[in-house]
Amino acid sequence: MKINFNQLHYTPITHIYGPDIQTIKHLTFHSKMSGSSSVFFAIKGENHDGHKYIEDAIKNGSVAVVADQDDLISSLAHSYPHCTFILVDDVRNAMASFSKQYYGSSDEKLKTVGVTGTNGKTTVAAYVRSLLTLLELPTGSIGTTGIWSSKKKIPYKKSTPTTPESLDLHRIFKDLVNEGDGGVAMEVSSIALDQKRVEGIEFDVAIHTNISPEHLEYHHTFEHYKACKEKLFNQAKAAVVNVDDEMGVELSRAYEHRKVTYSLNPHAEADLIATELEYTLDGTSFKLLSHGEAYDVFVPVFADYNVANVLSAVGTALLLGNRLQTIIKVLPQLESPEGRFQVISGPNRETIILDYAHTPVALTRLVDEVKKMDHRKLIVMIAGIGIRDFEKMPKMAKAIEGRADEIIVTVDHPGYHEPSLIVDKVMSGFSNPNDPNIYRTNTRREGVLKSLQLGSEQDIILLTSGCINGAQIVKGNEIPHSDEDIIEMYYHLSS
Repeated sequence: MKINFNQLHYTPITHIYGPDIQTIKHLTFHSKMSGSSSVFFAIKGENHDGHKYIEDAIKNGSVAVVADQDDLISSLAHSYPHCTFILVDDVRNAMASFSKQYYGSSDEKLKTVGVTGTNGKTTVAAYVRSLLTLLELPTGSIGTTGIWSSKKKIPYKKSTPTTPESLDLHRIFKDLVNEGDGGVAMEVSSIALDQKRVEGIEFDVAIHTNISPEHLEYHHTFEHYKACKEKLFNQAKAAVVNVDDEMGVELSRAYEHRKVTYSLNPHAEADLIATELEYTLDGTSFKLLSHGEAYDVFVPVFADYNVANVLSAVGTALLLGNRLQTIIKVLPQLESPEGRFQVISGPNRETIILDYAHTPVALTRLVDEVKKMDHRKLIVMIAGIGIRDFEKMPKMAKAIEGRADEIIVTVDHPGYHEPSLIVDKVMSGFSNPNDPNIYRTNTRREGVLKSLQLGSEQDIILLTSGCINGAQIVKGNEIPHSDEDIIEMYYHLSS
């Protein structure tokens, strides 16, 4: 694509050094991924500053560079006269707007649903994708479990675990449009909002699930974390809000556009209320109360909080123009995401549940629901996540202590940390870390195997925490990992 940098509609440019026009075939913010005729965005990350890699990007084929350091790029312009250097005030903002234009504003061709909250983002995005597709709006999703079209999972190496960087996002939007999809549900993390990855996107619907302290290794204060999440609702045409949550109540009062509120409290003032929940082996039945009417509903999901997540998807479908009776008819076909209350039956009548709850609040809620199920022993694996807030690790131990018969402590994504130190940090949260029913393991694989070894007939084996994207992140590398494969191998060898 031939681009005249003086004619970019969305990108605020301070100055251009070098040629005004270039043929562009690729956008990147990673110098090693720069190729022939690429644009390199010199963004500043948590650990690296892209300005240090500009010359590497040019040597790898970049013909245009977007940066915010005038002295540096004016000097480089003399050394590389064939290259265009674009000075901006904010590289991330420029990357978002440039990417949007480069990929044909594909976000505007989709019904966009942004999901934010501490817990439930992955599940809600999956429910929205499934429900809207069932309602004949083919919808994809973007988030922790990967990139999905309405029909299949799309192989894609994401730039971040949850919300991709803006140039990846807009490329995904274009791919979904090309797949024939008309909507997309995406997880929008607080960090993504702070780093302007969704800048310039006007969401058709924004969803708030709940809030509790998280990502404080990045935000440092809960107030900053909360303020970042609130940004999503400033760029949304409509909102779905959980009013069983304190921040949700505040949002509901402050939000001035169309909105749907939901609750599990029969006395709440909400548009959608689920009551009289009854669980079976196939899912959950409940009464749905809406504006004075009551409806019988069945959904193939488990746990109170997942019923709340279903309500958020129902609210989204309503805001996009669907009738409630039509929505209720298709809810029995709703599909759940990978690794969220995923139930696997063991050969010896064990029940293995995969749920990647990775916050103290999510773990507490999950165990509350699991303990309602018939079982002999409850075996729970928890993990310290090396790429997350270390101060959260002891809280995971406190959340599970005294609530399970056997507890396995392990490590997810050690990153650049020594695994044993991560386990030590988790163990420090137990009042009695020497309890014989608490076991240490230094890899998630070892943790899963130990959990399975401890299980027997009629036990529930609950594997929790943040294993994502089919890999473990170790010293910057993604090492393939699958709990399901380990479970299958273990029982195959045991038979």
